[in-house]
Amino acid sequence: MGAQLRQIRQRIKSIKSTAKITRAQELIASSRVGKARDRAQAAGPYAREIAKAASILVSHNLAVNHALLNRRPDTSRVAVVLMTSDRGFCGGYNNNVIRQALALTELLLDEGKQPEYYVIGTKGVDWFRFRDRDMAGRWAGMTGQPDYATAAEVGQRLIDAFDMPTRDGGVGEVHVVYTEFVSMLNQRTTVHRILPMEIEEPPEGEEGAALPPYEFEPSAREVLDEMLRKYVRSRIWFMMLTSAAAEWAARRTAMMSATENAHDLISALTRQANEARQAEITTELTEIVGGVEALKQ
Repeated sequence: MGAQLRQIRQRIKSIKSTAKITRAQELIASSRVGKARDRAQAAGPYAREIAKAASILVSHNLAVNHALLNRRPDTSRVAVVLMTSDRGFCGGYNNNVIRQALALTELLLDEGKQPEYYVIGTKGVDWFRFRDRDMAGRWAGMTGQPDYATAAEVGQRLIDAFDMPTRDGGVGEVHVVYTEFVSMLNQRTTVHRILPMEIEEPPEGEEGAALPPYEFEPSAREVLDEMLRKYVRSRIWFMMLTSAAAEWAARRTAMMSATENAHDLISALTRQANEARQAEITTELTEIVGGVEALKQ
């Protein structure tokens, strides 16, 4: 009985240490999720304005045959970008991204398309390395606090691959799998195709459908080329920021749940320890009474 009590007390001590760690992780995530959310919200208007400007350019029916707008007939190779985290302790955040990427891979293979993976985040890179899967590009070490330089590098790599013919190693489509920050308790794993771009023009009769004339300097093609490249980079940047906010929110929720579960387990083990101690005391009293009776006889 004594050995069982010592074992329970040792487990309680170990779980209390774990609860301190999860509580600290929860506080860190709580302090950082707000800043990450603000950065994502601040980048949103810029991405929307770039998309609006690109829509205005295309809506003028310019005689421009741009590679980033036209749907290519050859989509035998496509790029799939995965945005995972560098650290764990964030619940199903990474598993959901990888699961969506695998589902997208099956769909692409059924359509006769070969995916090329561009992985952001240590967890995603490690997942591909462990399964000996090829990666066309990988970036790690900044998912918790993304920087624009990395986003611009990723965007440029995707643009270069899209500009290159598929027979030369290029891709015909670019899909991004990332986690969208909806609220502190809700994060949504999303798959979005960013190339070739789909510009939605406003229907006739709606406000904004009639567009004023524009003059382009130096030329319509050069303006459109620079605008669309900025759009791709800004979309990657915004997706990295909202993924970072979702990561911290998911980590906060996971660590909060882990701390609560640890306290519940401590309570259950404390009851077991009390019951074991009571049983031990009862046994000792029984032995004492039995010894006294034996001496009387």
